[in-house]
Amino acid sequence: MDAAAAAQSLGVSRATLYAYVSRGLIRTSEAEHDPRRRLYSAHDIEALRRRKETGRRPAKVAETTLDWGLPVLSSAITLIEDGRLYYRGHEAPRWAETATLEDTARLLWNCDDRDPFAEAPMGAPPWDSALLAGLTHLPLTERCQALLPLVPAGRAIAWQRDVRSLWPGAAALLRATAAAACGTEPDDEAVHRHLARAWRLDATGADILRRALVLAADHELNASAFAVRVVASTGASLGACLNAGLAALSGPLHGGTTSLVEILFDEVERAGDAAAVVEARLRRGEGVPGFVHPLYPEGDPRAAALLPLLPADAGRQSLAEVMQASAGRLPNIDFALVALRRAFNLPPGAALAIFAVGRTVGWIAHALEQRLEDRLIRPRARYTGPPAEGA
Repeated sequence: MDAAAAAQSLGVSRATLYAYVSRGLIRTSEAEHDPRRRLYSAHDIEALRRRKETGRRPAKVAETTLDWGLPVLSSAITLIEDGRLYYRGHEAPRWAETATLEDTARLLWNCDDRDPFAEAPMGAPPWDSALLAGLTHLPLTERCQALLPLVPAGRAIAWQRDVRSLWPGAAALLRATAAAACGTEPDDEAVHRHLARAWRLDATGADILRRALVLAADHELNASAFAVRVVASTGASLGACLNAGLAALSGPLHGGTTSLVEILFDEVERAGDAAAVVEARLRRGEGVPGFVHPLYPEGDPRAAALLPLLPADAGRQSLAEVMQASAGRLPNIDFALVALRRAFNLPPGAALAIFAVGRTVGWIAHALEQRLEDRLIRPRARYTGPPAEGA
């Protein structure tokens, strides 16, 4: 928005607006057709406005931190800043150019020179083909939740254990999650190669899959990571922590968004007209999933890293162009993962599978980091029910 609208939204003078900019609280950019004119980030202005409304009331501050608010936990795993994503200081899209998911696990788990994947126990497969066949009807998250307890490392209580002793078991759990996601037996092959073989991808497809897994590995303190940390704070097993992450991921406002993007792609494919589909959705009061992310006002860098690598698709390109032209919205990671699935004709649900397998690395990282805190996460509730008797 321009300076006048920005100042009005915040209820401040232009001088105060410029002071906020100089302090780094509001980002600015040049107007597209007039480099002398500055535009101000609507996302930053809204965040600042909400912060001003909250003021110095401690209870209100605490309440709003759980809704895209101020940080509530310290973490050295992932940084999201100025529209960019970093894994322990490494910019994620650049890291994903060459790193495997195992490399990313060693980085996020802070393994230094140790390779827990070389130490991971294999032994007999934790499940057999008959069991896998009996679970094929379950949704991805529930299938993983049913199989992971069969991995011995997933049942070991983490409380009072050195996190370094948990690394090999964590590696075994990652391999098991990948196998459960594609209905195969775990092995010691690199995760992206294991999935590529199950999904019959060629070398090009396997390499793009590798990047997608790495880019999905962590995203700071999202709903599933927070759920994992709450469970980890009780001293529970890594398997229990992953169970919590999978449960949170299953919701339509988190990992389930990929299924909504699939429906959108189907509509565009049937209609052959992306603009008409978007218009019809807006007329019905529906959203257009797969676009924009609150933490990336200028576009999701994960989607920007993946989409150019995919084979050209007119419908996908048209949909992205319509959304950018009509609403100024760019694709996010959900859009990119569904586009990847469809580009390589992967099985239905593979977009969520890629997300879940990649994010397993981040969930384990958060569980291990929370274990080092050695304290229970226990916020207080602001009571809004009937008055207490006798009060």
